[in-house]
Amino acid sequence: MEQHDAVVIGSGPNGLVAANLLVDQGWDVVVLEAAPTPGGAVASSSDVAAGYVHDTFSSFYPLAAASPVIRGLALEEHGLRWVHAPAVVGTPDLDGDWTLLHHDPARTAADLDAASAGDGAVWTELVHQWRVIGDAVVAALLDPFPPVRAGLRVARRLRRVGGLDFVRMLLEPSATLTETRLGGAGARLLISGNAAHADLHPDGAGSGLFGWLLAMLGQDVGFPVPAGGAGRLAEALVDRLRSRGGQVVCGRRVTSIEVRGGRAVGVRTADGTTVGVRRAVLADVSAPALYGQLLDPQLLAPRIHRAVRQFQWDPGTVKVDWALDGPVPWRGAPAAAPGTVHLADSDEHLARWMTQVQAGVVPDDPFLLVGQMTTADPSRSPAGTEAVWAYTRVPRRIRSDAATDQPNAITGSWDADEANRMADRMQARLERFAPGFGSRILARRILTPVDLQLRDANLDGGAIGGGTSALHQQLIFRPIPGRGRAETPVRGLFLASASAHPGGGVHGACGANAARAALARARLPFRS
Repeated sequence: MEQHDAVVIGSGPNGLVAANLLVDQGWDVVVLEAAPTPGGAVASSSDVAAGYVHDTFSSFYPLAAASPVIRGLALEEHGLRWVHAPAVVGTPDLDGDWTLLHHDPARTAADLDAASAGDGAVWTELVHQWRVIGDAVVAALLDPFPPVRAGLRVARRLRRVGGLDFVRMLLEPSATLTETRLGGAGARLLISGNAAHADLHPDGAGSGLFGWLLAMLGQDVGFPVPAGGAGRLAEALVDRLRSRGGQVVCGRRVTSIEVRGGRAVGVRTADGTTVGVRRAVLADVSAPALYGQLLDPQLLAPRIHRAVRQFQWDPGTVKVDWALDGPVPWRGAPAAAPGTVHLADSDEHLARWMTQVQAGVVPDDPFLLVGQMTTADPSRSPAGTEAVWAYTRVPRRIRSDAATDQPNAITGSWDADEANRMADRMQARLERFAPGFGSRILARRILTPVDLQLRDANLDGGAIGGGTSALHQQLIFRPIPGRGRAETPVRGLFLASASAHPGGGVHGACGANAARAALARARLPFRS
């Protein structure tokens, strides 16, 4: 029987990070991937149009650029090259004016102050706080829970950033954080628009933390993309792993985990073969898939089954990719072209959109997150053109459609007709900010929640975050109450996906935490 020190189920970024850390410690590791290519939700292709490279799922990677884990792998030695758009993030209004997050914080502050006196000083103070404590906050968020060492670093620096006032700011809803500090609508959207990346309501606790974190990461490391496509990040992880003796086998789906004496001893694959493990199984799969499909249900206590049934996914996603024969014809040209664009009218618009999604209502005027990929990386399409995408969130279970002016409601069947009507709705919103957008389209690809799940089983119902980022399912509550670490009730089995702490985002921390837990367990005396 084939046997290894460790089997990693799934080759998403977390699985590949975990495998790399284990091979660095001399382990014999194989990664088994069901799909024909590795990478999970880090992938790119020319499927939309010849000569255009579109990222199938994720695109911009501030968390990867800031992650101590990713940085420590030195992926630049394996072909990864980060590139940046002229500006980090932008929000236009219908008059053609832009609010921009520049790479230079001083330029960002100057623009904000010109739009609303006093906002520049507030922004400068936020950046100062980040420079004092940001790296410690990132470490505390990404480290295994509880983050003892990183937490002490945060505590030692708190007085320098305002003490409990700073802690309160991070716990505030993004709407409160911005409304009490910033006068300009554009400045407020730089925080609340970034909070919307994490599917958090502007009035929800913790949304201020995510908004501040992403905005400050934009000022620190930017929102970089891998030159040549997101798939280059996955390729670098695979290349590094193989250069150290690890294996990645695609087209080999794991159907169950073998457990003997309360310990994971192997996995069974769809072809009927068993792969044995001497030390650990690390599962880069969703928590519901691990506990509900791969493990024999008789191995788990009733409370585990109950908790997994209550696991809350983040909302669904509809993503549209376009190949354009020219740049996006924005109503007004920004001073510096941003790679990431937020199409949000105001904080109130964001709140209405998210309230609709949470209530099971398809938004009639959705917030759009837009990626101008050729702007960020000129290699993505021919000179003078643009590879661009937009995505929005939709309810997992649709109760109604807010667009009552349209003859047919979107119900969630996501057949071709519904897919096209939702894409048309998104495109119409883009057209309001960029008149003539439709006339520049050479090709369009629509990925509904069904399509996303078919391409990556971890994106259940189009959930791109591995489960909601809301406070009730973070820390010790992720993926289920009392399981805030990578360990599972089965010895030698570790959860390495975004369903585990610290959650979604391409930072590799979930995989790293699982690898560290496996290494720590292996150092303990064996107990049957």
